[in-house]
Amino acid sequence: MGENEPGPFFVWLKRIQPDIGSIIMQEPYVYRVSKSQIKFNSSYVELKNSYDKMNDIVITLYFPGNKMSRGAEVQELEQSFIQFNHVFFQYGANEPWALDDLSLDIKKNEFVAIIGHNGSGKSTIAKLMNGLLFPQKGEILVDGLQVQEETVWDVRKKVGMVFQNPDNQFVGTTVEDDVAFGLENHGVPREDMLKRMEQSLQAVGMLDYRKHEPHRLSGGQKQRVAIASVLAVAPELIILDEATAMLDPKGRTEIMKTVQEIRQQRDVSILMITHDLNEVTFADRVIVMNQGKKLLEGTPAEVFQHHETLLEIGLDIPFVTKLAAELKQQGMKLTKEPLNQKELLEELWTLHSSR
Repeated sequence: MGENEPGPFFVWLKRIQPDIGSIIMQEPYVYRVSKSQIKFNSSYVELKNSYDKMNDIVITLYFPGNKMSRGAEVQELEQSFIQFNHVFFQYGANEPWALDDLSLDIKKNEFVAIIGHNGSGKSTIAKLMNGLLFPQKGEILVDGLQVQEETVWDVRKKVGMVFQNPDNQFVGTTVEDDVAFGLENHGVPREDMLKRMEQSLQAVGMLDYRKHEPHRLSGGQKQRVAIASVLAVAPELIILDEATAMLDPKGRTEIMKTVQEIRQQRDVSILMITHDLNEVTFADRVIVMNQGKKLLEGTPAEVFQHHETLLEIGLDIPFVTKLAAELKQQGMKLTKEPLNQKELLEELWTLHSSR
């Protein structure tokens, strides 16, 4: 198979240095590049410093030993919807970098949670994705489209955002007027607009409140209407930027239930920005930010295993995780990291039954 043939390649390397020069690695890893960037050598894969946005492929790197070989098997491309490529951002010339050489991706229909303490850079990521800010260095792609001033309105058709304070998002005198506002701005015909309004309010369980005044709703209901307003314009990614921070426990539960139901009903990517680790248990993948950099990344269960690291950066781990850790210290051998009370009870029942 020649180096210019399309498709992902299976390759074996020693270790990794994830910069734009060469990539070398110690564990299975997927690295997304274009076919024009690939150059195979005897002991590593070298990436040319260029991007071919129309020919994305995936290279899967494995490390079975100390030798390198190139496999010929090709797999289907798992397409990224969002890509950050070595992004730097600072709010002022004398300010520290809010994002410091950050690279990440979000795939289509994936639920990703980004967590971190205040000032870690998590909300900056959300604003850069939606074109509210632009990086000083690096590249941000939304569905292959580079985020810049010339493309910002096209980007916002693909990316919808729900902010922290629901009261700051209402512009209509009734719930349905508020949902209609975004559709009118997008020039949606009236017949289609009425259909979309009903579908989006139905999706978040607020159709019966369509004639209500927004300021008379509870906090959780307001955020559900805000989500409906975003859903109505049919974005491919919904960003929830601390969308539950101002809600009581009941309101937070309502929002998380709504997000889960939306994922079942529609093909849409979800990005949740939060500092509440109880909420990230619903995500497919979690990214932990600290001082503008990625500190940890993995499934919720994988991230929760780093108890001490999370506590060191000011993130309190969920009670179930704390209890599971204490049980392990007492000698109980749990087979997996429980994410909620149900999973913990199942683990304890399995342990008890095996005795």
